[in-house]
Amino acid sequence: MANLQQGDKAPDFTANDQNGESVSLSDFKGKNVILYFYPKDDTPGCTAESCDFRDNYQSLLSKGFEVIGVSVDDEKSHKKFETKYKLPFTLIADTDHSIVEAYGVWVEKNMYGKKYMGTARTTFIINTDGIIDKVIDKVDTKNSSQQVLELLD
Repeated sequence: MANLQQGDKAPDFTANDQNGESVSLSDFKGKNVILYFYPKDDTPGCTAESCDFRDNYQSLLSKGFEVIGVSVDDEKSHKKFETKYKLPFTLIADTDHSIVEAYGVWVEKNMYGKKYMGTARTTFIINTDGIIDKVIDKVDTKNSSQQVLELLD
């Protein structure tokens, strides 16, 4: 399991997005990327986080950032989520868990005493050279884009 930190090279990946198209992190070379990992489509926290990125998408774009969401849900689930909430950015379907494992966010969780594996809500800010500038591991779902913007200022 990776323990990625500021200054590390962001692991490249290739997987399908919500439209069934192949997307790689390297497709965004030369751009700043906000890569956010979330547990599950259409759940309260994940919806709040994704809609916050949607609502502030233009200001993030104006600062030179692309937004990419990643969860282990499949393309069909992502498409439904994107359509329902009018999300204007790429959602990656990491159904084989290769991306969450490469980024070290596939972790053991504990709910009501029951242990299970799941995605730790984490945001990586990746610069134009593919280097991780910041890691946010305590994400405020309702203000996730504001967290990012504050780190950029």
